[in-house]
Amino acid sequence: MPIIRFPALMKFYVDNQTEFEVNGATVAEVLENILVRYPALKPHLYDANGELRRHFNIFVNGVHLRELNGLATELQTGDKVILMASAAGG
Repeated sequence: MPIIRFPALMKFYVDNQTEFEVNGATVAEVLENILVRYPALKPHLYDANGELRRHFNIFVNGVHLRELNGLATELQTGDKVILMASAAGG
């Protein structure tokens, strides 16, 4: 199973975990399976149109999804999927 890693600020929504295994053959399936377990997380990941919120960056084994196949990126057992919330301010 792939391993998902959450930002510390969001671990409240996933039983105070920052890393755990999730079933899924693609990044999209992993996200769907996370939401089955933790439905309160959905409005924090997706906007009203069902699109992944722009302030989330997703990396698979250290490579941004933009450089891979987006949410259709295939995953293997042990792959690390990291959700990283962008920070802004000034």
